[in-house]
Amino acid sequence: MFIDKEDLGSTIYDYQIDQITDGDNGKVDQACNAAIEEAKSYLTPNPDNKKWLDGRLLYDVENIFNKTGNDRHSLIVRQCSTMAKWYLAELCNADFIYEKAKDRYDRAVSWFTKVAEGKINVSSLPQLVRDDTTAGDKQPFEMGSRTKFNHDY
Repeated sequence: MFIDKEDLGSTIYDYQIDQITDGDNGKVDQACNAAIEEAKSYLTPNPDNKKWLDGRLLYDVENIFNKTGNDRHSLIVRQCSTMAKWYLAELCNADFIYEKAKDRYDRAVSWFTKVAEGKINVSSLPQLVRDDTTAGDKQPFEMGSRTKFNHDY
């Protein structure tokens, strides 16, 4: 798994996690998995949406999230941990301020959205090579006209 309970220590204390989950690590794993999937959804290009072909960087999402330990991108780990904290906070707000958790979650989502839109470029993340599978013959927009109308008598 890309992040786990130990990674959440940068965003929430262990005793808070234990209070919220009653020591059930399955709930922690579920929150981590949900955060990872949400993060992936922001960074994965939609092949059916021509907007993704506008020249922005396309990130190799599987490569990013398959890394473990110190090979992981520290900012991605931090943002995913913040998102996982939010999923835990939905269960209970034991000994931390709900508004702070919500604010930080919103900032994490905003950051992923900006990366996905190309407003922020993370040069240290692996990128997809544009080829037939990522670009194809599609263009961001098309132009043309109708066929000429002709009165044939």
